[in-house]
Amino acid sequence: MSGNTFGKLFTITSFGESHGPAMGVVIDGMPAQIEINTDSLRNELLRRSPGLIAGTSERKEEDRPEILSGIYEGKTLGSPIAVIVKNLGQKSSDYDQLKNEVRPGHADQTYMLKYGIRDHRGGGRSSARETLSRVIGGYFAGLVIPQVKVLAYIERLGPFAAANNLSPENLILGKYGFPSLDHDQDIENFLVDLRKQGESVGGNIRIIIENCPPGLGAPVFDKLKADFAKAFLSVPACVSFSFGLGDRMQALRGSEVSLDQNNFGGIEGGISNGKMISMNLVFKPTTTLGKRALEGRHDPCVLPRAIPIVEAMAKIVLADHYLRQKAYGRL
Repeated sequence: MSGNTFGKLFTITSFGESHGPAMGVVIDGMPAQIEINTDSLRNELLRRSPGLIAGTSERKEEDRPEILSGIYEGKTLGSPIAVIVKNLGQKSSDYDQLKNEVRPGHADQTYMLKYGIRDHRGGGRSSARETLSRVIGGYFAGLVIPQVKVLAYIERLGPFAAANNLSPENLILGKYGFPSLDHDQDIENFLVDLRKQGESVGGNIRIIIENCPPGLGAPVFDKLKADFAKAFLSVPACVSFSFGLGDRMQALRGSEVSLDQNNFGGIEGGISNGKMISMNLVFKPTTTLGKRALEGRHDPCVLPRAIPIVEAMAKIVLADHYLRQKAYGRL
């Protein structure tokens, strides 16, 4: 009942608290003799790291991964892989006022109701810093399915909206993950201004997956869409998930939806059909506002740093289902 492990054949088990000595992950089910690159792993972590672009959290972390097991001479052994990242940039005093208070929209109260104890420093176990464990898992998952391309980008952030149905071949993302270099400075100014106001904003992220093998997923409880939904909705601040036409289907007739197989977003009957998978995630505004936001180190918008997290979760789901389908002898 711990709820810290995700997956069936390819699994990640996340551990650590935001202001503890380290965050970490144990990856099991990783095939043997796959080459790894620690620089590539670090680069994935840096995409998620705080304090690297203006308008995000001011917490500074080096986020250097330390591999403790499962790797020998640069290759996977087939045994569990344990990786930690030490926490170096904690400022626990920033959270002293929260020891006896609870923040709306956070896990402060619900964690107490469940366990009767909590680490109030930075959210403890419920902090978004936990997601670095997922990014590490996503790096290894990507090595299992190297032919699959997963790309996430911001489709809407406050007043900034990208065109619908952008072609993956033409996507050039700015430093905030928005598909236009022209808006980098405008987005930076917008986020910096939000921070000064103690305000926040939400938005949505589009995920595109190319070269996904057909046949991933199962027809009943382990539908590919069901595992994607669980993966993405477990990401902090993600409040909804859809694929293909998503909620636009409610306004269409069956004859209109069925005109184009692409309307189903690459998943039919819960199983991948080999076509491009398109998914949409909606994120709420962060609910640490006003004086608390000004005094703490919070993101006025989670989307820029959420991109590598949702890409990682997508890869973990796909790697898990790929190994399951391979076990059936169907790949």
